[in-house]
Amino acid sequence: MKTGKWLVLAVIIMSLAFLGCVSEDQNHAKPTSDVNKTELKAFIAFSSEEELKKYIQSSENYGWFGFYGFFGGVRAETLGVAEKGVESPVPMPTPAPVPAPTPTPMAVPTPTPTPERYSETNVQVLGIDEPDIVKTDGRNIYLSKYWIYPIRYMPEFVRETKIITAFPPEDLEKKYEIDESGNLLLYGKILIILSPERVTAYNISDKPEKIWRIELDSNLVTARLYNDSIYLVTRSWIDYYAPCPIKPLKVNGEPFVIECRNIYHPITPVYADITYNIMKIDPNTGEVKNSTSFVGSSGQSIIYMSRNAIYVTYYKTPDQVKLMYDFLKENKDLVSEDVIKRIEKLLDYDISYRAKAVEIQVILEQYSSSLSKDERKKFENEFWNRLRDYREEHKRDLEKTQIVKISMDLKPVASGDVPGRLLNQFSLDEYNGYLRVATTISDANDLYVLDKDLKIVGSLLNFGENERIYSVRFMGDRGYVVTFRQTDPFFVMDLSNPEKPKMKGKLKIPGYSSYLHPLKDDLILGIGKEGGNVKISIFDVSSPEEPKEVDKYTLKEYWSDVLRTHHAFLLDSKHEIFFLPGGNGGYIFSYKEKLELIKAVDMPAIRALYIDDYLYIIGQKIIVFDENTWEKVNELDLT
Repeated sequence: MKTGKWLVLAVIIMSLAFLGCVSEDQNHAKPTSDVNKTELKAFIAFSSEEELKKYIQSSENYGWFGFYGFFGGVRAETLGVAEKGVESPVPMPTPAPVPAPTPTPMAVPTPTPTPERYSETNVQVLGIDEPDIVKTDGRNIYLSKYWIYPIRYMPEFVRETKIITAFPPEDLEKKYEIDESGNLLLYGKILIILSPERVTAYNISDKPEKIWRIELDSNLVTARLYNDSIYLVTRSWIDYYAPCPIKPLKVNGEPFVIECRNIYHPITPVYADITYNIMKIDPNTGEVKNSTSFVGSSGQSIIYMSRNAIYVTYYKTPDQVKLMYDFLKENKDLVSEDVIKRIEKLLDYDISYRAKAVEIQVILEQYSSSLSKDERKKFENEFWNRLRDYREEHKRDLEKTQIVKISMDLKPVASGDVPGRLLNQFSLDEYNGYLRVATTISDANDLYVLDKDLKIVGSLLNFGENERIYSVRFMGDRGYVVTFRQTDPFFVMDLSNPEKPKMKGKLKIPGYSSYLHPLKDDLILGIGKEGGNVKISIFDVSSPEEPKEVDKYTLKEYWSDVLRTHHAFLLDSKHEIFFLPGGNGGYIFSYKEKLELIKAVDMPAIRALYIDDYLYIIGQKIIVFDENTWEKVNELDLT
């Protein structure tokens, strides 16, 4: 092939990639059957292994061109992060009493004082608990040691969960150790330890006793504890030779099987290389009470759970072959009429998207070969520049996030998509039957409101231009979004009318906030960075048209774990204080009258919790303070 042809071919290939046509995540398969179409509006179940095989084969990955970067997508894997209280507060449900695993009577414990209150893990939706490395029941602290100390500081690979007597604080002592570690859930007298390999439950009425174990043969995504059930989410890579049944786990050594007819796919075609498996588990026995699976993409995955549904999102792009046809149709003077007709015929061919992409490449290369050298040079430049303009005009058609809604009885009930990509789980929020979603698309940001069927009913477009979203918080009829490039625009949005969301006000300040948390009426706490240091801001939103930064504090810290996970944050509204861990210390701030650092601990801290009026700061030690006087009451060395 002559050098000129190679150049033209390179332009065509890069142009296809620029549209996303050869992206690794955007291949779409056609549904191969109409089985069970009356069952759901958005999903149908596979009827057989053969049908699933055909579906997978028709969505075969053709990201082999390797030019995805021209599409401009930036995708970070964000799984299962959540934060406290964006829905109306409800009390945490009291777990049902858990019987002892054997008929042997338990020893009657010596009576101890009963705390009136104790903190719970900072979660997104009140009443739906999330796994974390520290838990308390008001008497004991449960602490996953491996997750505290980075492995580079340990002489060997340590897996250990400590049970520590915590209340009253003068009795602070190590009580038991379990030779496992991971994120923890606490259900009455049952401690659940979630690691990448397994989920294990212990009866902790006295000395820990293992009562059930789940071995994972799939990738753990996240879990939730709600209404006396554990909702476990995993992902399984599809075996293209034997895609079903799926065996994502074993319960007490017995495989749990998900048959082909219980695996769903959206009616709207998607690229599929994994299955998402959601299982409802009895915390008393480990028994899987219900489950569902559906095919999806292994790209960006975010899990959000409300009290009404579970939402799973992953990255997708639309039919790029159709987009290339539309592009050429809008630019008829670029190519001959015959080229457009040939590509139009491709749309109805029952062949893979890879084959269609290759055929478009051949058609355009043949056309360029018919041109003179001068005409070819003009074609290359015009093609590339017009495609760049087309991408900007149609950016919301080129980059999308698929959203799957799962009912509480674990049935896929709706599927929809929004333009752009999500930051994390806080980008989603269900309120009064609507789902609010904040996205970044190219060099701008959008907010969408979706109905119960995940159809877009309202939107707010193009705020924070030339910036991207750094944090989101939905609170009732309002939304708060921070975008950043060089300054930190803090946006206040009125969402009281789902069909007509409005931008009410914004504030530009240096730095950014990557975590937002409500303090009290009309006060929002922001934690982020400015000039390389951790920055704390308090925003007054009493006048949404004119939000103000009424106080701020800069720590001599480069990092806080709150910037990574909301679980590291603790708020005690009774004493109007909050705790912030740092890389070099732990910090207690008051917000009673102004933002004030009232206590600092010279110890790398990871978490804090309170029991009654005692604050426990956890790192290599547990240090206990009286919240009324801020005098140290006790400490326990954990090393």
